[in-house]
Amino acid sequence: MTNTIPQTANSPYNTEEWKRGYDSQPNEYEYEITDVEGNIPPDLMGTLFRNGPGLLDIGGSAIHHPFDGDGMISAFSFKDGKVYYRNRFIRTEAYVKEQEAGKILYRGVFGTPKPGGFFNNLFDIKLKNIANTGVIYWGGKLLALWEAAEPHRLNPKTLETIGLEYLDGVLEPGDAFAAHPWVDPSCDLDDGAPCLVNFRVDPGLSSKITLFEFAPSGKLLRRHSHSIAGFSFIHDFMITPQYAIFFQNPVSFNPLPFLLGMRGAGECVQFQPDKPTNVILIARDPSNKEVKTFSVESGFVFHHANAFEQDSKVYVDSITYQTLPQVQPNSDYKAVDFEGLDPGQLWRFTLNLEDGSVERQMLESRCCEFPTHNPDKVGRNYQYLYIGAAPSDTGRNAPLQAILKLDLHTKERQLHSFAPSGFVSEPIFVPKPNAEKEDAGWVLTLVYDGSKHRSTLAILDGENLAQEPVALLHLKHHVPYGLHGSWCDEVFI
Repeated sequence: MTNTIPQTANSPYNTEEWKRGYDSQPNEYEYEITDVEGNIPPDLMGTLFRNGPGLLDIGGSAIHHPFDGDGMISAFSFKDGKVYYRNRFIRTEAYVKEQEAGKILYRGVFGTPKPGGFFNNLFDIKLKNIANTGVIYWGGKLLALWEAAEPHRLNPKTLETIGLEYLDGVLEPGDAFAAHPWVDPSCDLDDGAPCLVNFRVDPGLSSKITLFEFAPSGKLLRRHSHSIAGFSFIHDFMITPQYAIFFQNPVSFNPLPFLLGMRGAGECVQFQPDKPTNVILIARDPSNKEVKTFSVESGFVFHHANAFEQDSKVYVDSITYQTLPQVQPNSDYKAVDFEGLDPGQLWRFTLNLEDGSVERQMLESRCCEFPTHNPDKVGRNYQYLYIGAAPSDTGRNAPLQAILKLDLHTKERQLHSFAPSGFVSEPIFVPKPNAEKEDAGWVLTLVYDGSKHRSTLAILDGENLAQEPVALLHLKHHVPYGLHGSWCDEVFI
């Protein structure tokens, strides 16, 4: 088999090719993928859902930051060695109105202003629910997630938007529901049954974290809230059998420029490098009201890899940045200076529950992001981690052009690079049916090929990641760089 996306790890990337991955994709498609290299495993059955900004301009006016882009769901349905693709924009209230008007009507959280200048943005604090971050199928419902508002429910077969989803009355209008839920594969509180765990944050001078846990049926099992001191900007969290774990990043928020229409809310978040991160452990059992807090120098954390408990200690593996640059009003996200920014690197934080101490250790110096692992190991001691990575270990920031497999026990590394023209998305690990080995499965990642301006779904061997791809599924078009996805064992065609 010939891999048409070159895998030369040391090749430099082409900035102009990288930029085109942020072109809008205004079209909606539905077709069987027939341009395939290799063989699609016939026992790979189910649906890969991915979410991300599909529109990077509205009516010809560019948005200020990709995080302000309207959410678009892509679905890859696997059945009998064939794969069917479809994509749909989430018909949020704002998307529908802006498409009808042919222009920007709402302020974006990350700095996209409404036309009309200062006075047209002054005191307009209505957030545009863009539903562009996460997606999960749970309790018979397909949910598009954006952490600052309620989810949108979609038809899993057609991806048509059903509407805002309040989870059978669990949420009230306007309630936030985070974009990073985790599935506990075997919950101690439910006699070993799986459950979905998610949270919401109500930030302020003090912040309230609300934890939710749902049964596979979608029924609410547990909900409890806890107040913590200080402002909180928390994108992701982690779970173990006993705890939900939150990294309260050292940031401040000055709302005045936002209220005055001068900046987006996200541009008013200021990183404070001289202050520590608070690591907050909230017991998942609502009867345990104790909140444990640890202080650690961690930098800034967007995403966690996993966490587990062992011998009166809690271990948390996270992608950490030494600093977080503030989004500037006049900046251009396509003109980013990669090497001028700190890279994301994998660190392990060891929290000692007996004496309150914290140790930290770098596990991977290579620039990396979007970690994933076998879903059966969520919250458990695990051996293998898969992560989007730079193709070369320079210790500097760079685009993600490779998937790295890290053996946390032996420290062995395997790398599958798509450089110089391929740029990867978050990998998703799908275990093989009846697999006994932790890494027996497939790693799925959507790759933007800058040389052909199209996207390819790569299927890699979880055990032998560096080998030739199991299959490359070439789309007829490109999908803009996305954020998060999930795998569902059900087939929707």
